[in-house]
Amino acid sequence: MSRSASSRFVLNRRTMLRGSLGAGVACVGLPLLDAMLNSNGTALAGGAALPRQFITYFIGNGFRLDQFEPSQTGASFALTPELIPLAAVEPYVKVVTGLQNWCYAQPTHHEGMTQFNGYHFAEWDFGLTSKAGGPTIDQVVADHIEASFDPAPLVRSIEVGISRKWSEMDGGTTLYAVAHRAANEPLDPEFNPQTVWQTLFSEFSAGPDDSELRLLIIDSIRDDARKLQARVGKIDKERLEAHLDGIAELEQRIKAAPPACTPPALPTETNPPGTFNEPLTSVNEIMCDLLVHALKCDITRVGSVFFIGGAAETVYTEIGQGSGHHANTHNGGAQGEVHNGVVYSMERVAYLLEKMQSTVDATGQNLLDTGLVMVGSDCSEGIDHSVSRQPFVLAGNLRVPLPGHAQERPVECARRHGQHLGRPVHDPEGVQSGGHQRRRHDAALACGWRLVRQQRRTQPGGRRFGSDHQRAHRACFRLRLSAGAAT
Repeated sequence: MSRSASSRFVLNRRTMLRGSLGAGVACVGLPLLDAMLNSNGTALAGGAALPRQFITYFIGNGFRLDQFEPSQTGASFALTPELIPLAAVEPYVKVVTGLQNWCYAQPTHHEGMTQFNGYHFAEWDFGLTSKAGGPTIDQVVADHIEASFDPAPLVRSIEVGISRKWSEMDGGTTLYAVAHRAANEPLDPEFNPQTVWQTLFSEFSAGPDDSELRLLIIDSIRDDARKLQARVGKIDKERLEAHLDGIAELEQRIKAAPPACTPPALPTETNPPGTFNEPLTSVNEIMCDLLVHALKCDITRVGSVFFIGGAAETVYTEIGQGSGHHANTHNGGAQGEVHNGVVYSMERVAYLLEKMQSTVDATGQNLLDTGLVMVGSDCSEGIDHSVSRQPFVLAGNLRVPLPGHAQERPVECARRHGQHLGRPVHDPEGVQSGGHQRRRHDAALACGWRLVRQQRRTQPGGRRFGSDHQRAHRACFRLRLSAGAAT
């Protein structure tokens, strides 16, 4: 059915099938139909946006770029050894590399965290203490959702942590949280799965057994469904027929079917501090299960996973390692162990992505189709704290498929720790400038360029920075995740 026809039949998303039930009226919801969407199919016909989700996943101490960066650029590339764990969700994976982090301060590790907000530090002691200068991208998204939806999700955002190991040498707020509400306002990750469960699900309560009433309602609405089929287009007729077939099947098992969004069981794991052999795999799985369940039930749409901290001495004992991952990154003879640690971390990312792919939300799409996960670190490579070519992974489609695999062309590692470069001129078309060969991002990010040109300004709470590519990312995320971005 063409959505462009001016006389197209339009349904309100809240339209119900109705039928007589004794002295009252029974109502049953409909599936999401084309007739309920706008002409582009990206929002409800009344203008309200469909729910989208955004997750950041942080892995401290960088990657091995020779094992992480794909050698091909453009719409298609082969997964590299450190990206192979994402093979099961490869159609959703985009890799962005070749970006220069322009944070003026270089305390090591801290500057890489600015990838998630684009602000210089609010404070820096010229040592290993800094305070974040502004809100991170997840909180910008949460602001848009909170302002655009009534009612907004019950939980504005949820921040979870996996490894409890910290850097004992660093101070301030920048390095210890990937989510910041504003300048010097960290949203500290919660490491206890039971506390996360309480935050997300404590207000849930089991309803009464209404299975008999639901069976009566199903019988009463069939007539209204047949009348509606005569008014909608061919595709919607097929969807209604499938909906009725599903209702018929439901009659046979309704007594055994629990409500769609009952809370999961309270986890037994508490992830206590002071454990050398941290159960990172099981804690990650529990936290991701809770997070995905909350996304599915629309309890929250924004979250972050703080897997291991920057400069933290987490030991990957589950893969047979005996020294801290951070220490390994600075040991030239232990780069194989670093690579194995990155692969292990990306396997934990894969668990979240595969869980989202297998989970369908209320609109009938899986959570990787409706949401986006951003995976990043606090440096490009830990061995020298580089923030040149600082990469990140994007997984998901935000309901409007991002075109192909997007990879920015890598630039040479022209700045290492303790060295500085002049800032290259804005060069979206790939003209040689400032010693760098720059080119515009994939079309998925093109939506940000116009906003970049219009929004070059300082905002309260910290001095903003970033290459035009970084600002394009921020603008694009805001555009796609705001309620009005349905194009």
